[in-house]
Amino acid sequence: MALELNPFVSQSRKFPCVALPPMASLRSPKVCMAYTLNSRTKEVESIKKPFIPPRKVHVPVTHSMPPQKIEILKSMEDWAEQNILVHLKPVEKCWQPQDFLPDPTSYGFDEQVRELRERAKELPDDYLVVLVGDMITEEALPTYQTIMNSWDGVRDETGASPTPWAIWTRAWTAEENRHGDLLNKYLYLSGRVDMRQIEKTIQYLIGTGTDVRTENSPYLGFIYTSFQERATFISHGNTARHAKEHGELKLAQICGTIAADEKRHETAYTKIAEKLFEVDPNGTVLAFADMMRKKISMPAYLMYDGRDDNLFEHFSAIAQRLGVYTAKDYADILEFLVSRWRVEKLTGLSAEGNKARDYVCGLPPMIRRLEERAQGKAIQGPTIPFSWIFDRKVQL
Repeated sequence: MALELNPFVSQSRKFPCVALPPMASLRSPKVCMAYTLNSRTKEVESIKKPFIPPRKVHVPVTHSMPPQKIEILKSMEDWAEQNILVHLKPVEKCWQPQDFLPDPTSYGFDEQVRELRERAKELPDDYLVVLVGDMITEEALPTYQTIMNSWDGVRDETGASPTPWAIWTRAWTAEENRHGDLLNKYLYLSGRVDMRQIEKTIQYLIGTGTDVRTENSPYLGFIYTSFQERATFISHGNTARHAKEHGELKLAQICGTIAADEKRHETAYTKIAEKLFEVDPNGTVLAFADMMRKKISMPAYLMYDGRDDNLFEHFSAIAQRLGVYTAKDYADILEFLVSRWRVEKLTGLSAEGNKARDYVCGLPPMIRRLEERAQGKAIQGPTIPFSWIFDRKVQL
């Protein structure tokens, strides 16, 4: 998974906005969130539970798909078995985190760790913040599997269901699980970060959950995952590029390998959405437009370390400044998906479907214009401490 920026809000402030409101808005009772709500959202409610940071969340729309659309997903099971499960790799052919890390059974383990730590010394603090944020996002995987198992028609009903949709969800989760494990162990061995603060952030995030606003709809869900996996591919690819520039070739290999996984997963999700466009073009283009109106948000946008109420916003600002993931990437991904799914060529749509098609196709150039305008007004951000790196200060 990857971070997402809000391309619709000016970045003339000290740091760029993100796809959903900034963390200050999510936690402050003084800030109105009405502009983030769609017409079907009833209200915004404040949640405050023990051990979980206070936040504002949308009252979600649930079970919005009519029975006939659920049947469409069920009718696609044979197709999914033949066309989607092929994008999973057998476990015995998969890489594992240990393939990239010092061997604890080796007599040379101590020396291997020292070499890793020497290489990691060259990584600047702002890069470490982005790498940690990406790792924390990957570590919140239980939340993402929970979301996918809420989607009507494709959920794993038993925890070990033999349906192709359930097999995909479990195996996708298993493949993704290696990403957080590998980055976590690398950062632990590097000695450059405060692992206890990072571990607290992970616990807060999993305990808090997330709301990516896919309702219980696999239509919305597969649009979201198609976008998100491509974003993750881009962001991990860019962290690989930065690691190479800083002379840490092993970390570059690690991030590049993770990016390759994300690309394979993106291929699967875009194929699912492509099939939905084939069998139900009107319903799918409406879902595409709905998801884009809500704006794609990072699944970890509620991250919190016990100190910084604006942690995600600050992390995203650094990622934007370093070019790891930017508003331009957001527009590029949307343009890629519009082309990949041949949205402009959809015919036979309802009046509402035609409006949805035109809206989605017109978004990329609009986002680019807004981004160019924001860049022209951008000012240098402040320097703030990050608990993940022992409160060392980093410019936003």
